[in-house]
Amino acid sequence: MSRIGKLPIVVPSGVEVKVSPTNLVTVKGKLGELTQQLKDGVSVEVADGKIELKRASEEKSHKALHGLYRSLIANMVKGVSEGYKIEQELVGVGYRAANTGQMLDLTLGYSHNISIELPKEVKVATATERGKNPTITMTSHDKQLLGQVAAKIRSLRPPEPYKGKGIKFVNEQLRRKAGKSAGK
Repeated sequence: MSRIGKLPIVVPSGVEVKVSPTNLVTVKGKLGELTQQLKDGVSVEVADGKIELKRASEEKSHKALHGLYRSLIANMVKGVSEGYKIEQELVGVGYRAANTGQMLDLTLGYSHNISIELPKEVKVATATERGKNPTITMTSHDKQLLGQVAAKIRSLRPPEPYKGKGIKFVNEQLRRKAGKSAGK
Protein backbone atom coordinates (compact mmCIF):
# COMPACT_ATOMS: atom_id res chain seq x y z
CA MET A 1 0.00 0.00 0.00
CA SER A 2 1.34 3.42 -0.88
CA ARG A 3 1.46 5.33 2.38
CA ILE A 4 2.06 8.64 0.63
CA GLY A 5 -0.65 8.02 -1.97
CA LYS A 6 -3.31 7.37 0.68
CA LEU A 7 -2.84 10.75 2.38
CA PRO A 8 -5.41 13.36 1.36
CA ILE A 9 -4.23 16.76 0.13
CA VAL A 10 -5.83 19.69 1.95
CA VAL A 11 -6.71 22.51 -0.46
CA PRO A 12 -6.18 25.94 1.15
CA SER A 13 -8.65 28.75 0.58
CA GLY A 14 -8.03 30.67 -2.64
CA VAL A 15 -6.87 27.57 -4.53
CA GLU A 16 -9.10 26.09 -7.23
CA VAL A 17 -8.64 22.49 -8.44
CA LYS A 18 -10.23 21.13 -11.63
CA VAL A 19 -10.03 17.60 -13.00
CA SER A 20 -10.97 17.01 -16.63
CA PRO A 21 -12.36 13.68 -17.93
CA THR A 22 -8.98 13.04 -19.63
CA ASN A 23 -7.23 13.04 -16.21
CA LEU A 24 -5.74 16.53 -16.61
CA VAL A 25 -5.42 18.19 -13.18
CA THR A 26 -5.38 22.00 -13.18
CA VAL A 27 -4.52 23.90 -9.99
CA LYS A 28 -5.04 27.68 -9.92
CA GLY A 29 -4.08 30.03 -7.10
CA LYS A 30 -2.92 33.54 -6.34
CA LEU A 31 0.64 32.88 -7.63
CA GLY A 32 -0.25 31.15 -10.91
CA GLU A 33 -1.67 28.10 -12.61
CA LEU A 34 -0.17 24.61 -13.01
CA THR A 35 -1.34 21.52 -14.88
CA GLN A 36 -0.40 17.84 -14.66
CA GLN A 37 -1.50 15.05 -16.99
CA LEU A 38 -2.12 11.78 -15.12
CA LYS A 39 -1.64 8.35 -16.70
CA ASP A 40 -4.38 5.73 -16.67
CA GLY A 41 -4.55 3.74 -13.46
CA VAL A 42 -4.81 6.71 -11.10
CA SER A 43 -7.95 8.80 -10.62
CA VAL A 44 -8.46 12.04 -8.71
CA GLU A 45 -11.45 13.00 -6.56
CA VAL A 46 -11.99 16.51 -5.22
CA ALA A 47 -14.51 16.92 -2.39
CA ASP A 48 -14.88 18.96 0.82
CA GLY A 49 -11.65 20.91 0.29
CA LYS A 50 -9.57 17.74 -0.02
CA ILE A 51 -8.01 15.90 -2.94
CA GLU A 52 -7.80 12.11 -2.82
CA LEU A 53 -6.12 9.83 -5.33
CA LYS A 54 -7.35 6.30 -6.05
CA ARG A 55 -5.56 3.63 -8.05
CA ALA A 56 -7.20 1.15 -10.38
CA SER A 57 -5.39 -2.00 -9.20
CA GLU A 58 -2.62 -3.34 -6.99
CA GLU A 59 -0.11 -3.60 -9.85
CA LYS A 60 3.40 -2.42 -9.04
CA SER A 61 3.26 0.35 -11.65
CA HIS A 62 -0.07 1.65 -10.32
CA LYS A 63 1.31 1.68 -6.77
CA ALA A 64 4.33 3.69 -7.91
CA LEU A 65 2.22 6.19 -9.86
CA HIS A 66 -0.18 6.57 -6.92
CA GLY A 67 2.48 8.04 -4.63
CA LEU A 68 4.18 9.99 -7.43
CA TYR A 69 1.06 11.82 -8.57
CA ARG A 70 -0.01 12.54 -4.99
CA SER A 71 3.36 14.23 -4.36
CA LEU A 72 3.25 16.15 -7.65
CA ILE A 73 -0.27 17.46 -6.99
CA ALA A 74 0.63 18.37 -3.38
CA ASN A 75 3.64 20.33 -4.71
CA MET A 76 1.38 22.10 -7.22
CA VAL A 77 -1.10 23.11 -4.49
CA LYS A 78 1.67 24.41 -2.23
CA GLY A 79 3.34 26.20 -5.15
CA VAL A 80 0.29 28.20 -6.25
CA SER A 81 -0.59 29.14 -2.67
CA GLU A 82 2.82 29.76 -1.01
CA GLY A 83 5.51 29.39 -3.69
CA TYR A 84 9.04 28.01 -3.53
CA LYS A 85 12.39 29.68 -2.97
CA ILE A 86 15.97 28.52 -3.67
CA GLU A 87 19.09 30.41 -2.62
CA GLN A 88 22.51 29.74 -4.14
CA GLU A 89 25.87 31.10 -3.05
CA LEU A 90 28.92 31.84 -5.22
CA VAL A 91 32.09 30.88 -3.33
CA GLY A 92 35.34 32.06 -4.88
CA VAL A 93 37.50 35.10 -5.36
CA GLY A 94 36.10 37.30 -8.12
CA TYR A 95 32.86 35.33 -8.53
CA ARG A 96 29.97 37.71 -9.17
CA ALA A 97 26.28 37.57 -10.06
CA ALA A 98 24.11 40.34 -11.46
CA ASN A 99 20.68 40.37 -13.02
CA THR A 100 18.70 42.70 -15.25
CA GLY A 101 15.15 41.44 -15.44
CA GLN A 102 15.22 37.78 -16.45
CA MET A 103 18.86 37.89 -17.63
CA LEU A 104 21.38 36.49 -15.12
CA ASP A 105 25.03 37.47 -15.72
CA LEU A 106 27.64 35.33 -13.92
CA THR A 107 31.39 35.85 -13.54
CA LEU A 108 32.76 32.45 -12.49
CA GLY A 109 36.49 32.60 -13.15
CA TYR A 110 36.29 31.70 -16.83
CA SER A 111 37.74 33.90 -19.58
CA HIS A 112 34.22 35.13 -20.35
CA ASN A 113 31.02 36.00 -18.50
CA ILE A 114 28.09 33.61 -18.68
CA SER A 115 24.63 35.03 -19.43
CA ILE A 116 21.51 32.95 -18.84
CA GLU A 117 17.96 33.93 -19.72
CA LEU A 118 15.62 32.51 -17.10
CA PRO A 119 12.02 31.44 -17.78
CA LYS A 120 9.37 34.05 -17.04
CA GLU A 121 7.90 31.88 -14.24
CA VAL A 122 11.13 32.20 -12.22
CA LYS A 123 11.80 35.49 -10.44
CA VAL A 124 15.48 36.14 -9.69
CA ALA A 125 17.30 38.53 -7.34
CA THR A 126 21.02 38.85 -6.72
CA ALA A 127 22.72 40.28 -3.63
CA THR A 128 26.34 41.24 -3.06
CA GLU A 129 27.36 42.36 0.42
CA ARG A 130 30.83 43.39 1.44
CA GLY A 131 32.62 40.55 3.22
CA LYS A 132 30.04 37.94 2.18
CA ASN A 133 29.66 35.68 -0.83
CA PRO A 134 27.30 36.82 -3.62
CA THR A 135 23.91 35.10 -3.51
CA ILE A 136 21.27 34.29 -6.11
CA THR A 137 17.67 34.02 -4.85
CA MET A 138 15.08 32.45 -7.14
CA THR A 139 11.35 32.14 -6.45
CA SER A 140 8.61 30.44 -8.44
CA HIS A 141 5.31 28.63 -8.08
CA ASP A 142 6.60 25.65 -10.13
CA LYS A 143 8.87 23.46 -7.99
CA GLN A 144 10.05 21.29 -10.90
CA LEU A 145 11.07 24.22 -13.06
CA LEU A 146 12.77 26.00 -10.16
CA GLY A 147 14.84 22.93 -9.30
CA GLN A 148 15.81 22.44 -12.94
CA VAL A 149 16.98 26.07 -13.30
CA ALA A 150 18.93 25.87 -10.02
CA ALA A 151 20.63 22.65 -11.14
CA LYS A 152 21.56 24.25 -14.48
CA ILE A 153 23.15 27.24 -12.73
CA ARG A 154 25.01 24.98 -10.31
CA SER A 155 26.35 22.85 -13.19
CA LEU A 156 28.19 25.88 -14.59
CA ARG A 157 30.72 25.69 -11.71
CA PRO A 158 30.00 22.86 -9.23
CA PRO A 159 31.73 23.15 -5.85
CA GLU A 160 35.11 21.44 -5.76
CA PRO A 161 36.06 19.34 -2.70
CA TYR A 162 39.43 20.94 -1.81
CA LYS A 163 38.70 24.65 -1.34
CA GLY A 164 34.91 24.57 -1.74
CA LYS A 165 34.93 27.05 -4.64
CA GLY A 166 31.93 27.05 -6.96
CA ILE A 167 28.17 27.53 -6.87
CA LYS A 168 26.47 25.84 -3.92
CA PHE A 169 23.09 25.97 -2.26
CA VAL A 170 22.88 28.03 0.94
CA ASN A 171 23.26 25.77 4.03
CA GLU A 172 24.57 22.89 1.87
CA GLN A 173 27.20 20.73 3.57
CA LEU A 174 30.07 19.90 1.21
CA ARG A 175 32.34 16.90 1.65
CA ARG A 176 35.82 18.34 1.89
CA LYS A 177 39.04 16.50 1.13
CA ALA A 178 42.45 17.05 2.63
CA GLY A 179 45.15 18.20 0.22
CA LYS A 180 48.20 16.16 -0.69
CA SER A 181 50.25 17.77 2.11
CA ALA A 182 48.00 16.08 4.68
CA GLY A 183 49.37 12.64 3.78
CA LYS A 184 52.94 13.43 4.87
